[in-house]
Amino acid sequence: MDTFLLDPLLRHFLAEDLEHGDLTTEAIFSPEDRAEARFIARHPMTVVGMATVAARVFQLLDPTVACTEAVPDGSRVEAGAELLTICGGTRTLLRGERVALNLVQRLCGIATLTSAFADEVKHTRATIVDTRKTTPGLRLLEKYAVRVSGGRNHRYSLSDGVLIKDNHIAACGSITEAVRRVRTRVPHTINIEVETDTLVQVEECLACGVRVIMLDNMDLATMRRAVALIDGRAMVEASGGVNLQTVRGIAETGVDIISVGALTHSARACDIGMDWQG
Repeated sequence: MDTFLLDPLLRHFLAEDLEHGDLTTEAIFSPEDRAEARFIARHPMTVVGMATVAARVFQLLDPTVACTEAVPDGSRVEAGAELLTICGGTRTLLRGERVALNLVQRLCGIATLTSAFADEVKHTRATIVDTRKTTPGLRLLEKYAVRVSGGRNHRYSLSDGVLIKDNHIAACGSITEAVRRVRTRVPHTINIEVETDTLVQVEECLACGVRVIMLDNMDLATMRRAVALIDGRAMVEASGGVNLQTVRGIAETGVDIISVGALTHSARACDIGMDWQG
């Protein structure tokens, strides 16, 4: 996690929550009061963000806060596991609590779901990847959570790669013409990916020399035929309707990549507590 990119986000989140100050905490505690707290997992989960995100939140508020015993990113833990210990000014710990918890609960939820998908396909050649269906403002963090928990990242933004989708094709008239236009503008170092939903479109992609072919919302029988037709001439991505019940069958068709929007748009936040130490 690059703190040069991360810190402005965290400062923005802290400013949103603190605004003009923490009225409750400042009324009860003095600047000299000290405290210790621990982050505790309330159920099994894959952990992300203890040292990289939560600790950073508190240290941006006060660089003297000590954050120790952080569970490494990507670790799987059971209920009751201690994830992070924080020692510092009482005011700082209380000011940063909600922002830190909101973030790591979200990231651990994404990581836990990603781990479950990765487990389902580990006997195959397929790799689980995310999409751009991320929470606005949290893409850097959410894609990081996928990457450290068994998945990989698809393009980060529209500027990262070419993906010709159904609406591009409909507006342009054909895959062939869309690919031709892209090649007149895009450097040779950029791969072209095309979304397809029929075998006819797959054949057109092969005729154009497309390097990555997405099979969108195809049933398993059609997907297997598409993989056989492509026969290693392009990387194959499966997308659409992917969930924990369907992903194993999709992976077993022989595709290289399975993109799962649910990793970031439907992950349930994990339950993590910040328990005060007496």
